[in-house]
Amino acid sequence: MSKLSRELREQGQDIINLSIGEPDFDTPDHIKLAAIAAIEENYTHYPPVAGYPELRRAIVEKFKNDNGLTYKTSQVMVSTGAKQSLMNVIFCTLQEDDEIIVPQPCWVSYPEMIKLSGAKINYIKAGIDNGFKISAQQLEAAITSKTRAFIYSSPNNPTGSFYSYEELAELAKVFERHPDILIISDEIYEHINFTGKHASFAQFPELYDQVVVVNGVSKAFAMTGWRIGYMAGPEWLAQACEKLQGQFTSGACSISQRAALSALTSSLAPTKEMCKTFQKRRDLVIRLFNEIEGFRFHAPEGAFYLFPDISAFFGKSFEGELIKNDEDFCMFILKQAKVTLVAGGGFGDADCVRISFAASSDQLEKAAGRIKEAIKLLK
Repeated sequence: MSKLSRELREQGQDIINLSIGEPDFDTPDHIKLAAIAAIEENYTHYPPVAGYPELRRAIVEKFKNDNGLTYKTSQVMVSTGAKQSLMNVIFCTLQEDDEIIVPQPCWVSYPEMIKLSGAKINYIKAGIDNGFKISAQQLEAAITSKTRAFIYSSPNNPTGSFYSYEELAELAKVFERHPDILIISDEIYEHINFTGKHASFAQFPELYDQVVVVNGVSKAFAMTGWRIGYMAGPEWLAQACEKLQGQFTSGACSISQRAALSALTSSLAPTKEMCKTFQKRRDLVIRLFNEIEGFRFHAPEGAFYLFPDISAFFGKSFEGELIKNDEDFCMFILKQAKVTLVAGGGFGDADCVRISFAASSDQLEKAAGRIKEAIKLLK
């Protein structure tokens, strides 16, 4: 949809893009200056595959200060974005006939990464009435003798749902009974949450050795284009990921690593201001879409997405075009409202659509107004 949005804009159409999955902020100046300094200081040679030692030490300190977690640098691995970190972990731990549990809705890349490993996916449906979060009972029921891993994100893309420490504690009791299951915790939206303190499975001492935490600088520091992510977990897994990455890409971009070092060792003030802005937009979007009959949603607790159920519009039509599913709805909104959304089917819930509020308040108000008028056309 982002690609289609760009194409229509190039044709001169006034398109409001609410399909984007990145902050609409620029990278803070002090981080950009660190990258410029790195070029001038000739950080232009191959970096270590696992990342510069000083960056890995900064990641260790970040986990200690932000999350109360203790890691050694030998447990940390830097990659070309959190996506590569996830891919490394999946490739190093899963093979054919293994099973991995994936709560849905989930980020669209999880299933595709897993397919490449040859493993089988066991989905758990997390519905809107439960805040898009799974229960301990659902988790226990999904585990089989072939279950090797579990992957989830909190805050979640696309739903914005957020697991509190207490909610994770209930799930943790299940994992304690299954110590051979690796928990892959995608925490890329950690700092964009509207509920308070972030929680991680790695904070439970009984689970520490079976958790790998994946994070990065893309969302928290508006650095999506810099492509720096990292993982921390069991030392054997970090070493395996280093070997694998050494054959795929070697070390992540040297200049980006120096920029990431500045991000992780500087004040979080810009990040906190960005989060405040997203929370204001979240509140605005909730108010705006509450005014549109037919939209049903759970208020997101983090990230920058609203994931409303729009199934009330299935079976309705305009000028002979019937809305049968989420994709039809998105195309209708694009044609009639000039707003791009993302169909929920790719995330595992075809009754929903993803609306990004990584856009200005003016754009969000205009988009909601257009959608409201378009909905009136449906009969």
